[in-house]
Amino acid sequence: MRTFQLLLRSGLTVTAAAALPLALTATTAGAASGISVSTTGTTVSVTTSACSQNRTTGIWGTGSLLTSSQGSFAEGRKATLAGTTISQSTAWTNVTPGTYTVIVMCQNASTPVGTQTVIVTRSTTPTATAAATTSPSRGVMGGLGGSTKDYGPLTLGVGGGLVGAGVIATAWFLRRRAKPYRL
Repeated sequence: MRTFQLLLRSGLTVTAAAALPLALTATTAGAASGISVSTTGTTVSVTTSACSQNRTTGIWGTGSLLTSSQGSFAEGRKATLAGTTISQSTAWTNVTPGTYTVIVMCQNASTPVGTQTVIVTRSTTPTATAAATTSPSRGVMGGLGGSTKDYGPLTLGVGGGLVGAGVIATAWFLRRRAKPYRL
């Protein structure tokens, strides 16, 4: 009975260790943002390649520039995307200095293509470029080391294999230590 319980516990531990890389791969698959935001002086522009054109209206989608006090897509300064099948873009001019959030929604889409935060600073020359910063689309992921880099499934699989090997080696060592005459 004791051997059965030990095998059951070891089996559950190994199963959990083997499932860990799969769970991590599934949660990091959608981390990338689908937009690129830049500022030049008091102009904020956004570019994406994720939208398709509505055949009846000819509209690609809409971008919205939100201040920190505005909470939803509908409240911001809206602009219609224009472009081709390769790239769509829009721009807002005469933007006052401050921190803004840019949200892009494709035509007939219920979720944003991307969200990015940008800081517009007061420029001394017309060609000065303001610093653009991005915010994680899923918020701050404290405690998950390397959360700003999207590791591929191969890297996560190798890491999971190493964790699994460590769990098996630990179980084997503890079992051998408890009964030194067994291998």
